Amino acid sequence: MSIEVTKEILLPFAGTVLGAACVFVMRDTLHTKVQRILTGFAAGVMVAASIWSLLVPAMEQAEAMGQWAFLPAVVGFWLGILFLLALDRTIPHLHQGSSQPEGPHARLKRTTMLVLAVTLHNIPEGMAVGVVLAGWMAGNETITVTGALALSIGIAIQNFPEGAIISMPLRAEGMGKGQAFLYGALSGVAEPVAAVLTIWAAGLILPALPYLLSFAAGAMVYVVVEELIPEASAGEHSNLGTLFFAAGFTVMLALDVALG
Repeated sequence: MSIEVTKEILLPFAGTVLGAACVFVMRDTLHTKVQRILTGFAAGVMVAASIWSLLVPAMEQAEAMGQWAFLPAVVGFWLGILFLLALDRTIPHLHQGSSQPEGPHARLKRTTMLVLAVTLHNIPEGMAVGVVLAGWMAGNETITVTGALALSIGIAIQNFPEGAIISMPLRAEGMGKGQAFLYGALSGVAEPVAAVLTIWAAGLILPALPYLLSFAAGAMVYVVVEELIPEASAGEHSNLGTLFFAAGFTVMLALDVALG
């Protein structure tokens, strides 16, 4: 695996680690409005990445199918949705700001379930980076190394607040700064692991690349609709989540066009 590929795999994880490090320099809690802003921004980045970095390339690669070129995107998208739905139902986890765990009943610590919730939606992000890099490594003309870099940068940007959203509430609950940082950083480990596994799988079944691209898109959209948007709009009515969704969307769009 080249240095360039390794760098792009680790870049999103670095965003999570830097965000988790906020626990050492910031107040112990994030204001509700700040959490809405960060969550809305992350949702916007993920939706834009799903469209321009994953679904559009998937359909471009299926152009030989003519009027059926949408089929791999539709099939892969739904498989991604169902995959995340299955994980959501089988892995016990607790979303930030919620008192009711999801998934099967398990006697796990609250902190462990909070980390598992973030890990769940880091899996499709890692898959997205991995499948785009796999396409570039295979010499696919519709995917460039700068396009893969744009996706890695976009996910790293939205991972920064995610790391903070995990580590700082844990600190507020009485956990030591070092341990809170470790939990926040560990929540991002799933991304490079998922990226490497996806590159390996794509190498085995390269003709399935359009399906894998749209699979990652479906998984990310599931996370946005099921988790991020409800969190960004929870509580007292506010337009902040919507405005920063638009900000995240346009940042990712700009990165994809400028670097892609």
